[in-house]
Order: sequence, then structure tokens, then C-alpha cells
Amino acid sequence: MTKPTIGFIGLGLMGGNMVENLQTRGFEVVVMDLNKDAVKTVLDRGNASEASTPKELAAASDIVMLALTTSDVVEGLVYGDDGILAGIKEGSVLIDFGTSIPASTKKIGADLAAKGVGMIDAPLGRTPAHAKDGLLNIMCGGDKATFDKVKPVLDEQGENVFYLGALGAGHVTKLINNFMGMTTVATMSQAFAVADRAGVDRQQLFDIMSTGPSNSPFMGFCKNYAVDGVSDLGFSLNNANKDLGYFLKMVEDMGTRAEIAEGTSHNLQAAVDAGMGDGNVPEIFDYFMKLQG
Repeated sequence: MTKPTIGFIGLGLMGGNMVENLQTRGFEVVVMDLNKDAVKTVLDRGNASEASTPKELAAASDIVMLALTTSDVVEGLVYGDDGILAGIKEGSVLIDFGTSIPASTKKIGADLAAKGVGMIDAPLGRTPAHAKDGLLNIMCGGDKATFDKVKPVLDEQGENVFYLGALGAGHVTKLINNFMGMTTVATMSQAFAVADRAGVDRQQLFDIMSTGPSNSPFMGFCKNYAVDGVSDLGFSLNNANKDLGYFLKMVEDMGTRAEIAEGTSHNLQAAVDAGMGDGNVPEIFDYFMKLQG
């Protein structure tokens, strides 16, 4: 069976490795990115072309994939004069791998459906290294028939591909997941900072906490930085701050509040305002160490 042509916008660490994986597996790709070096890397592998506009890319593709930073960027590429919506073909599918606001996803999905186009929201878990090897966790929402149509391609990109229900369910799940993860990191990082101020050895605190139910991979990442000075959780404070903001917008749209998330968001924003945004999330420990009453 002929493989579908994949249009891919967003060749950052995750997207670039996802495209390499697709090329390794024999897919023809059409790509766009502001980073022309990243585009050249894709083109040099062969069986690839560059589109000059999102409209051109969508018209040339059976499946359009996005690995972008924010909902605003996604909407700009979809709705622009030379945007995806203007060029995408009936019967094709748009897959958003980024972390977006569910209400925005649903709006885009409705406008695509009016043109006979399907949409899947498919945020990602794991790392760029997993992306290169096709071993991502992929959380999918959308019409079940549309999901079934693109699942063979998703299976080439993910070791675990989850179907979660209606469009937006993937983004809801990812935002909940990131709320849990980033709150855990902020809490554990502050625990190490409070221990230090109280004169308790950070390594001993870890030795005690890690023998109980608080132990987790996130505790390990926080210990690696707070105790060993190794920053090895590859997720920036800027991204965490953005995702917590999206989580709060989502619960506001539901007519409720998430007060724990508000506290985490306050800490993340303060760390970003202190110039720490490009650092990995466990580096918020440094902010807590300097925090004054």
C-alpha cells in the first residue's frame, strides 16, 4: 500500500526527530520551519521537499502534522490568508502534536470538518530521543473513524498510542499530566530548599523520602539537580509555565478553579520573571533557595 504524504510544520527538537523517523520508515515529507538549517537537514536525507506556505504544504499532503509551541501559533497557521485551512484537501487529516488549549482545538476541528477534513489532537509524552526511534507516547482525541484512519502512521511514531475519546481529549489529558508533573517538581524542589535552610542534608532528605511512597522519577530528577547539580529533565521552565497557564484556562472554561495549579503557576511565573525560563524545570530549586519572606 502506498504510504501517505506527510506535511510537517515545526522542526524543533521533537518535530525534527519525528520527521527523521518518518523518513527512515519510507515516508515522503513536505516540511516548513523558520529554521532553514533544520529544513536543509530534512531535505538532505532525500524524499522530501519544502513548502513556501502552509496552504501549499496542506495542498500537497495527505496528513498534515504540527509540532508547534502555542495555540496562537497553531491558529495563525490554520487561519492565515495562505494558511492550512485554505489549502487542505477534503479527506485529509490534520494532527496537532503540540500542547494546545482544548477550546482552540475544538474550534479548529469544527472548521476543518466543514471542509470534509478530519482532525486529531495528539500531544506527546517522552523525549526527542524517543521521537527519533518512533517510541513516543501519543495521547489522541478525535473522531474514532479519523483516528483509525491515521493510526497506522501514529504506530510508526509511538510505542504507546492511546485513544481517549472526542476531539480535545488528548490535549485535556496532556494538560492534566503536565499539571501533575510540574506541581510535583515544584513541590519537591521546594522541599530540598526548605531542608537546606533548616540545616538538613539534602542527600539525607532524598535517602529518607525515596524509601517511601513519595518516591518517583520526578523526585529523581529533582534530586539530580538539588543534590548533584545535574539538570537532566529536558523540559524548560518556559514550557512548564505555558502549559500551567493553559491548564488554568481550561479549568476556567469548565467553570471551576484549580487552586493547587494556581500556586504552581505563580512559582513558575516568578522563576521565569527572574530570568530562569530557559532552564529545565528542576532548576526552580535555585529560585526557592533565594526566595525571601
